[in-house]
Amino acid sequence: MSKRARPFDPVEEPKPWRLRLVAALILLAAGVTLYATNILLTDRFTETTRNRAELRLALYSGNVISELQRTSVVPLLLAQDPALIGALNSDDYTQSSQRLISFKDEIGAASLMMLDADGRVVAATDRSRIGSQHREAAYFIDAIRASDTVFSVVELETGAYNFTYSRKIMSDRETVGVIVVEVDLQKFENAWAGIADAVLVTDSEGKIVLATEPRWRGRSEAEALAAQSAPSAIARALYATTDWTLAMPDAYILGEAVMRSEARIPFRGWRIVGFTTYASVRERVNGVLALEIMGFALLLAAAFYFMSRKAQSRSRLFQRESAELRALNLRLQREMAEREKAEKNLEVAEQTLAQSSKLAALGEMSASVSHELNQPLAAMKTYLAGARLLLQRKRVEEALSSFQRIDDLIGRMGAITRQLKSYARKGEEAFEPLDMREAVSEALSMMEPQLKSRRIAITRTMPAEPVTVLVDRLRLEQVFINLFRNAIDATRETPEPQIELFLSAGETAVLSVRDNGHGIADLDSLFEPFYTTKQPGDGVGLGLAISSGIVADFGGRLTARNSTQGGAVFEVQIPIHAARAAAAE
Repeated sequence: MSKRARPFDPVEEPKPWRLRLVAALILLAAGVTLYATNILLTDRFTETTRNRAELRLALYSGNVISELQRTSVVPLLLAQDPALIGALNSDDYTQSSQRLISFKDEIGAASLMMLDADGRVVAATDRSRIGSQHREAAYFIDAIRASDTVFSVVELETGAYNFTYSRKIMSDRETVGVIVVEVDLQKFENAWAGIADAVLVTDSEGKIVLATEPRWRGRSEAEALAAQSAPSAIARALYATTDWTLAMPDAYILGEAVMRSEARIPFRGWRIVGFTTYASVRERVNGVLALEIMGFALLLAAAFYFMSRKAQSRSRLFQRESAELRALNLRLQREMAEREKAEKNLEVAEQTLAQSSKLAALGEMSASVSHELNQPLAAMKTYLAGARLLLQRKRVEEALSSFQRIDDLIGRMGAITRQLKSYARKGEEAFEPLDMREAVSEALSMMEPQLKSRRIAITRTMPAEPVTVLVDRLRLEQVFINLFRNAIDATRETPEPQIELFLSAGETAVLSVRDNGHGIADLDSLFEPFYTTKQPGDGVGLGLAISSGIVADFGGRLTARNSTQGGAVFEVQIPIHAARAAAAE
């Protein structure tokens, strides 16, 4: 028998208290759900934004220290330039300014100045400075008193800061002048100001020396945040931020809550601080909350619709079914629109995450390129100096040999850049069988100038038979060069430096590199990126981290320990090539 309502059979009308109870339950569930979702998503998205801000600060810190290190060697080179020394001795500066201009184009410094022994500018890339007196300037006084390159920070009348490296110029053991190189750090302020963050850099005393807000310079961080500054990049992020769901903000800038991130710049106690708005967090959370509110609104509407129906006669039954079908169709359309919106939000989030990954990879790649090219550049500098002496002594054949080595190093640098482009693949298409003895010999050849200049005794113990492994030749040589260079640096203060190399072969090929230096103080942090015990300017702490990753790609491992006889021992363990091992059996 059909269960359809017969004509004129009234349907039971729900009681008012039931309608109120259902509505109250739905509103209560909506409030609890929205509150919990808002808290959880806010914490999650805040942590993600904070991590990205810390990553950006690490990249900014690397850019600043790279610029400072790159410029720090310029005064040493210019102080030894024969043309500049001759000009100071003869008081003939007709060509000196032009020579400094040519150097500026090569090194990319902000400006160059050469001062005589009385502090007067006799040559400069900015010719308007020629003749000005700088005898009372800090960079002139400090350079005259010091025997090395000195770094100075000078506050200008405009409120900006001038960063300079200076070094005195010696001739016949007498001071004849001072060379001053200005570091262009203002370009970083302009670059940072184009991003929706406020960034500042403080010196060891907490004074702001670089900032995206000009009014912050010369103040402490607390004074800068308390000051009423002009609209900036932080103000352009969004017109307003809703703070009521956030935990206690780190700071307020122009009345807007921001999170604070801080990183250390390994240079004279400098620190870099960034402020990021909660705008992106609020947008993402509000998008999810809007979807939930829409869902509960539909649920509440549906509840009222189904519970507020009145008893209808059988003659109106078909009209009611038609209205229900139309309502269902409308709900389906709304749900489809909501799903399309959610898919678009997900696509935008995926694109944002992909872009962040690209930026992180770019920062790691730039740091790797800088570190790996330092060694060929140092060797090229040594060979060029030797070739210059040989040419002066008319020993042309030996000079040509040095130029050939420089050409080989240039090819190697090109190979390094091509190799770094393929790091992302991490495949084995570039692997080939290689005798580890050849890789050790090639790496020692690269380090030959440094070994000879330091007079380091090298002891090699190699097997008579080939030790064949399946590796990428260039990357394996990079590992050996990093280990040899670390051993050379470790024996810098040793009266009789020694390096022992021992290569053995079994199931794995093991190369031990032992030095008689000062040993390793912190073995746990040795292979972490950016960990270094060297002085600022001597390294960025990436060599061992990169080397460990390369050896791991070969299926081996890189270990380190302190020797009982003093010094450190590094061991590279790589599996013997299977095809070679099978042939030997």
